[in-house]
Amino acid sequence: MKNYFSFDEHGTTYRKEFIAGLTTFLAMAYILFVNPSILGQTGMDKGAVFTATALSAAYGTLFMGLVAKYPIALAPGMGLNAFFTFSVVLGMGIPWQTALSGVLLSGLIFIAITVFKIRETIINAIPVELKYATACGIGLFIAFIGLKSAGIVVANEATFVGLGHLAKPDTLLAIFGFIVTILMVVRGVKGGIFYGMVITAVVGMIFGLIDAPHQIVGKVPSLAPTFGEAFTNFDKIFTPHLIVVVLTFFFVDFFDTAGTIMAVASQAGIMKDNKLPRAGRALLADSSAIVVGATLGTSSTTAYIESASGVAAGGRTGFTSVVTGLFLLLALFFSPLLVVVTPAVTAPALIVVGVLMVGVLGKIEWSKLEIAVPAFLTIIAMPLTYSIATGIALGFVMYPVTMLVKGRRKEIHPIMYVLFLIFICYFAFLVE
Repeated sequence: MKNYFSFDEHGTTYRKEFIAGLTTFLAMAYILFVNPSILGQTGMDKGAVFTATALSAAYGTLFMGLVAKYPIALAPGMGLNAFFTFSVVLGMGIPWQTALSGVLLSGLIFIAITVFKIRETIINAIPVELKYATACGIGLFIAFIGLKSAGIVVANEATFVGLGHLAKPDTLLAIFGFIVTILMVVRGVKGGIFYGMVITAVVGMIFGLIDAPHQIVGKVPSLAPTFGEAFTNFDKIFTPHLIVVVLTFFFVDFFDTAGTIMAVASQAGIMKDNKLPRAGRALLADSSAIVVGATLGTSSTTAYIESASGVAAGGRTGFTSVVTGLFLLLALFFSPLLVVVTPAVTAPALIVVGVLMVGVLGKIEWSKLEIAVPAFLTIIAMPLTYSIATGIALGFVMYPVTMLVKGRRKEIHPIMYVLFLIFICYFAFLVE
């Protein structure tokens, strides 16, 4: 095992890799409880989603560790689960079974372009400013959902939204959880988001706001309510409306994964001559995990930036991911804790994740209006229209227009014109 992962070459040990794997697990463990909470709002069985989340995360992470040998963990992504629930199912009225079919198709497309090595072409076609804008917009969208779940932001007839009643017990609990989580994250506590959820849940139980679980360890919840449902409505996704949904799943995960792998690999010192060794294997881990996750019953799986915490703790090889994957499997037996994960507990995590995602805002060239306008529309439209797809569509429609007017036609990749037409059709379909 030591030779397989080249411990000596990377200057690491079993102890360092184990601690790194545990650190990554603690940093991302919140998704095991947040994902069922979000997807459960579509009518999906929370127990089944919990199991699907843990299994798909374990599969992708173990694949990444054993085959690609990267210290990177995978799990259903924040933002993608929000898009799945609030934009596709609740917003468009699409059954969750059909939405899972869309995730499955996006995963199959992912595998195809990975096998045929055409990812680089697509990555280069999309301007980096729109990639940053998409990440920022999703961050604001997730934070908005968290604020709404906490009761901090509520509906207002005069102004559409307004400040909620902050004295409500559940809202106070969420505010407390947010403060605790922020303090730990700012202090650099490994797994701060996860610990913030734990502390918030415990305080909620102490004050009688959350029912205590009857047990901590229990049977693994059955996958029966969600397993294979992605195949039942597969024939219904080939419509203009749903094709755009599939493309959104595809693009968001596409850029999220690429950016995360590059960032964590660079931090771990894996990159050589600005290139990623075994890149194809790493990308295949992500794309195949999406198919596995959709089959089991969860939204798109992606590489987790929380893996950086494990690398910071000394992780340098795939053995870090193996340790994380084994902890994810062990977590399957703690499903009874789902009952304590209320909106007041998850809201702080959503807000903090939103804060982390808008970190690339400063990388957008705001002084150049041909870039600033489409980027701004992408960012602002996501929370205001409650739709990630709409934000992406607006940005991709406006970018070629502003660039052409500015006289920067040569900088527009032909693929952007294709996307322009696709999203114009998307808006035309919405009007109908």
